[in-house]
Amino acid sequence: MKITKFLGLSFLLFAFAATSFHEGVQAEDPTAVLDFYGREVQAGASYLIDHEDIRVVTATINPICNSDVLLSTGNEGLPVKFSPVINSTDGVIREGTLITVSFDASTCTGMAGVTPMWKIGFNSTAKGYIVTTGGVDRLNRFKITKFESDSSFYQLSYCPNSEPFCECPCVPVGANSDNYLAPNVSYADFRFKPDTRDQST
Repeated sequence: MKITKFLGLSFLLFAFAATSFHEGVQAEDPTAVLDFYGREVQAGASYLIDHEDIRVVTATINPICNSDVLLSTGNEGLPVKFSPVINSTDGVIREGTLITVSFDASTCTGMAGVTPMWKIGFNSTAKGYIVTTGGVDRLNRFKITKFESDSSFYQLSYCPNSEPFCECPCVPVGANSDNYLAPNVSYADFRFKPDTRDQST
């Protein structure tokens, strides 16, 4: 009888410990990126990116599938879509997770080898590496993090995919002296406004 009670007690203690351990190590989802109105940014929805209500993210030429990405004060901006590199269960874009960024453009359909996805490329006019289009899924990764803890603005960073050769750090994306979006320049704070022309948001 004592052995049976001992085994029963041992089993209960083991079950309790296992349950507690599972809860203790279960990681919470990273904080959701919020749009201009405080709503969670959704994967696949269209957003306009603005910088301090002064400049907006747009492209240098139309069609935008063969263009560079820059900040402009002269138009309404062009919508983009965010896609998580690893599919999320709830379709929410979260801080610090790897994503791809693409202009929301149907004009690229049927253009061989051309995509509206953002990537980093060399531009002789801009005299350096800038954000441009023509990216390939999973090879051109970005992430969104909070610009300041008490701010509604966010920082966009480029995360090179050089695995397994090195663990390359992410670098901030800002605007260079010619207003091109570029990696490893001064930080820029961005906000994401739902594209009112997109009926899905």
